[in-house]
Amino acid sequence: MAKNKFYVVWSGRNPGIYSDWEVCKKEIMGCKGAKFKGFPDRLSAEKAFKQGPDAYWGKDAAPVMDLSAATERPLSPCIAVDAACSGNPGKMEYQGVYVDFSTQPTTKKDLFKSPVFPNATNNIGEFLALVHALSLQKKNGWRYPIYSDSVNAQIWIRQKKCKTKLPPNAKNERLFELIARAEKWLAENTIDVPVLKWKTEIWGEIPADYGRK
Repeated sequence: MAKNKFYVVWSGRNPGIYSDWEVCKKEIMGCKGAKFKGFPDRLSAEKAFKQGPDAYWGKDAAPVMDLSAATERPLSPCIAVDAACSGNPGKMEYQGVYVDFSTQPTTKKDLFKSPVFPNATNNIGEFLALVHALSLQKKNGWRYPIYSDSVNAQIWIRQKKCKTKLPPNAKNERLFELIARAEKWLAENTIDVPVLKWKTEIWGEIPADYGRK
């Protein structure tokens, strides 16, 4: 069987034809309903893209790309975010790091660190960290997948709303101003990079972890 060199994405973040599987993968990973397939040459890929997925999707004639191997390890390079909170509520901070697992040793670079908020929760920190990473990517034109180990924060990102039960007060006024700014950014911008769950049980602690457990 000929090795795939071109990849058609009919349904994904940015439909089109890609000549690099790592780039293509970022357009479909974590994207519900993605339709894509690999082809050995550009001509057949262009023909398939014009004809649409019905003639190819799920057909044996052109094997569907298998993402099972890709989920066994993190996509790389990527951005990882995490938050730490002492108490609930309590003192909270969050950070984001750039990670490239393809280098030896692994490349890890701090991208941002928040101040310490005196009256907050871990979920709020995880939410703000994700929005910070998304807005930083948009500003710089990056397209790295983003990993978080917080399911709640990822749900809030999809809903474009920080659904915390923490009541506003004089101590967390600045925090709620930041939450409002984050929600406004989500309402006004599209999320065009994968936001993925870090698999702690397989990969260990997320690279942005504060190491305070």
